[in-house]
Amino acid sequence: MMRSAPPSSPPLDAACVPWLLAAALATAGPHAPHQPLWLVLLAGAALLWRALLWWRQGALPARWLLLTVMLAGVIGIALHYRTLFGRDAGVALLVLLMAGKPLEARSRRDALVVVMLGYFLLLTHYFYSQSIATGLWLLAALTLLTTTQIRLHGEGAWRPAARQAAVMLLQALPLMLVLFVLFPRVQGPLWGLPRDAYAGMTGLSDSMAPGSLDTLIRSGAIAFRTRFDGPPPPPLERYWRGPVLEDYDGLTWTRAPAALRNAAPTPRLEPDGPTYRYTTTLEAHNQRWLLALDLPFARPADSLFSSRLETLSREPVRSRARFTFASASATHANRDEAAPLLARALALPAQRNPRSRALGEAWRAQNSGDARAISATALRFFNREAFYYTLNPPRTGADAVDDFLFSTRRGFCEHYAGAYVVLMRAAGVPARVVTGYQGGEINPVDGVLTVRQSDAHAWAEIWLPGMGWQRVDPTAAVAPARVEQGIEAALPAGETLPALARIDIDWLRNLRFRWEAMNHAWHQWVLGYNPERQREALARLGFGDPDWRTLAVALAVVCGTVLLLLIATMLYARPRRAPAERAWQRFCAALARHGIERPPWEGPQALAARVATSRPELAALAARAAAAYVRLRYDASPEAAATKALHELEDCTRVLTRWRALNRR
Repeated sequence: MMRSAPPSSPPLDAACVPWLLAAALATAGPHAPHQPLWLVLLAGAALLWRALLWWRQGALPARWLLLTVMLAGVIGIALHYRTLFGRDAGVALLVLLMAGKPLEARSRRDALVVVMLGYFLLLTHYFYSQSIATGLWLLAALTLLTTTQIRLHGEGAWRPAARQAAVMLLQALPLMLVLFVLFPRVQGPLWGLPRDAYAGMTGLSDSMAPGSLDTLIRSGAIAFRTRFDGPPPPPLERYWRGPVLEDYDGLTWTRAPAALRNAAPTPRLEPDGPTYRYTTTLEAHNQRWLLALDLPFARPADSLFSSRLETLSREPVRSRARFTFASASATHANRDEAAPLLARALALPAQRNPRSRALGEAWRAQNSGDARAISATALRFFNREAFYYTLNPPRTGADAVDDFLFSTRRGFCEHYAGAYVVLMRAAGVPARVVTGYQGGEINPVDGVLTVRQSDAHAWAEIWLPGMGWQRVDPTAAVAPARVEQGIEAALPAGETLPALARIDIDWLRNLRFRWEAMNHAWHQWVLGYNPERQREALARLGFGDPDWRTLAVALAVVCGTVLLLLIATMLYARPRRAPAERAWQRFCAALARHGIERPPWEGPQALAARVATSRPELAALAARAAAAYVRLRYDASPEAAATKALHELEDCTRVLTRWRALNRR
């Protein structure tokens, strides 16, 4: 950064400084939310300092002072991130350099370094955001950088430079599209580093305690999107199955240990009722479970199906991914369940929730051990007693289920599902908690069903002899609107809701639908253009299922064709010289073969005078040719006179050419 510019580098035009600072601000400024506050203030102060120096026409600071500030910044970055490598530390260094380099930019070469650094810094924005807004901003910044680069190489106004930059970017567009479509894709996220890949990922957990779903339910973030091949299922059937929780310690529900899950026999499904086929685009959540309609009988080929009827990927979902499923509206799962699994689905912690255990035992005696009748009794209990659905339940003590059932009677899905399972187990009915999502909103613009984190839900499963595992949702007995219309319809007035769920104004909802449809298309066809998507697109173009060699050949051929077309277009569009100009250029070329080169800035009379000095034998011919060219360009002569002057200039070229040929002999 601190090297002196070579003497041959022209000085920096003062008129370029504001645009250079604007380019630096456009590329480094959006990184401010991701940088430490002290670095943001330092970078802002450096750019402001350079702007004041330009405004007051002051001298640039001494190099030792800049070196001290930059070293202090580097040390600060190293102390803050405890490294100078990696994504965040690397971007911070680039921001520091981008802010500091204009303070020593004395020459055009220094300014070009700022521009080139800006091009590189643009790419780093995709580490943090890959949205449409980010893409539009970077396109504007790219145009600004290119305009600045063009202006640094010549004189003239900024408007022609900006127009030329826009033309250059448009000319590059066909080649960019070809590279995007044909360049071989790799699996996994393109913009991310392993150590930072999981930051900010949220979703369902493998445990559930009172209040654990509250954060998700209050979030309007999208969990996944689903496109059905036909009509979507009605709201009452939109149960998206996630982790199954069966171990209970009196407070927290957790999944069974992996060893027990893997030791159980393979599940057996018997689909019944209407079938739904669909493709789900799942947001990254850094867990293995996939979200599918309860229960999927057709799953991705590389997925796993656990003994607890969970659909799992082989690796955690760390980037947005697409999965295809098929589910039936009714399914019999494991009519003949393994005895150890049923025993585990009956376990309850000793000395916990005695009143709930007693109530369950009383129901068992009352219904003669009939599991269906016991479940119906529990649902009537939730429906007829004074239970309320709320996201702000009172706190409970060590016997959380007892407090909920007999005291507070206020809670949301996790409270009702957990309490129901405890009652069923106390009554001798195998039961477990299932977490996932319920509901979803159909976007009328693209027909995609959007499921948000606010749709997070918990329900129960009981095992019935001869029927297998059956879904039971006790929340529906308390607040049927939660299942039929969504959470916003179930909550009492005054309770907080996700911002996106509160939109009641039609035009705002329509605007949101259009934005989400456009954003979904962006994620599917731009950010989600993975190897599978590439094969689909190329198959439509007639490439079949190409390997990397075929793609390389196609890329070379298409890129070469595009470049040839662009070159031909530019050559055709190039302004043609007038006959007089072409004739004069031919004479100058013939003169150059005699060892006399004409620089672009030299006029015809000056050239004739120089020829008379260096080559007296050619003086008369050069003077004659210069006079003919001057008459053609600057005299308002009749057409006949102009034609005569043109012939005279061409005759001078022929004489000069013959002269050289005779001298060779």
